[in-house]
Amino acid sequence: MSSLPSLSSGSRLAAAVLASGALLAAAFPAAASDHHHPAPRQERAAVDLSGVHFETHHRGQRADLGTEWISVTNKTHRTVNLKNWTLSDAQHHTYRFHALRLGAHKSVKVHTGFGRDDARNVYQDRRSSVWTKAGDRATLRDARGHVVDTVSWGRQHR
Repeated sequence: MSSLPSLSSGSRLAAAVLASGALLAAAFPAAASDHHHPAPRQERAAVDLSGVHFETHHRGQRADLGTEWISVTNKTHRTVNLKNWTLSDAQHHTYRFHALRLGAHKSVKVHTGFGRDDARNVYQDRRSSVWTKAGDRATLRDARGHVVDTVSWGRQHR
């Protein structure tokens, strides 16, 4: 029968310390490494405001509100549900999207006037202009109220 050499008390203590260190490292790996990694990069906006067309008003003529619109574009490879997202101007005129799923790399025009909603065009059903040539700001918010994109033109708004 062969016998294994016995460990001295000093060797047993060193082995116990090494084993404890290995257990701690396994239990808390993130704590040791998180502070050395930079924060993740902010992703580009998945949906943005990609164009605006406002009607020029002439004295005595009423604007064609069907031709006044702002475009919302999905820049991702997946469909985005716009239900309860909002689009507002600097004066807080707000349009709330209903059940609209915007396909990958697709756009929808949000018209000011009246019309029949479809996958490419939705209508605010307003009787007066929202976007102004002189200067305005459009803000797109998701269903939680977080700003997704903002675009301004003309004179600066504060």
